[in-house]
Amino acid sequence: MSRPCLSNALHVIAGLLLSAGVAGAEPAEVPVGFEEEPPPAAPAPVDAEQFAAAQSAWGDVYRVLTHPRCMNCHPTGDRPLQTDSSRPHRMNISRTSVKNGVACSTCHRAVNSEALGIAGGPPGAPHWQLPPEQTPMVFQGHTPASLCAQLKDPARNGGKDLAGLLKHVGHDKLVLWGWQPGGARTVPPLSHPDFVKAFTTWVDGGGACPGEKRQAPPAPAPPEAPAAP
Repeated sequence: MSRPCLSNALHVIAGLLLSAGVAGAEPAEVPVGFEEEPPPAAPAPVDAEQFAAAQSAWGDVYRVLTHPRCMNCHPTGDRPLQTDSSRPHRMNISRTSVKNGVACSTCHRAVNSEALGIAGGPPGAPHWQLPPEQTPMVFQGHTPASLCAQLKDPARNGGKDLAGLLKHVGHDKLVLWGWQPGGARTVPPLSHPDFVKAFTTWVDGGGACPGEKRQAPPAPAPPEAPAAP
């Protein structure tokens, strides 16, 4: 093949790869709702009653987070889960699919398919996606104590403090979708207002986890000795 023909062929191949999203893909953006935040402030001491209430409220929070509407987007691996049986996403969809140019929004629009006149189609909400690979926020397979410890750890939750977590679960549109999932999908065991109420109690009690011991507040500083005459 002559040099002009070879050059033209290479240009054609490069164009096809670019159009398929295989080459020249833009760097993946940090998913909306999981942005890095400033380091959290140190938690204020809580009394024994608040601490006990937080540990009790965590049970309700855990039941919601491990329901399929929440857990299916927080799997142990790179493949999102589907249906109430939490089976791996069909068509072998994974984080690798997104890296290769197949964004979740290719099928999952900003609203459920029923809102577009398509019964039984894919569910949808704004910024439909898995958490970032660096902080996958796995809910699947955790015990109540281990999920609690992970959730309040800024190194594993995208740098959020307890107030940031409360804001996320209270207002993020993808979180809110869980209570309006479309089709015949089930919803979490608590209403969203009741979930936020339980989450608030957990936050107000310092994010107390099952089996965790409350840290006693620091002892008051001793009074200063009077100055010598």
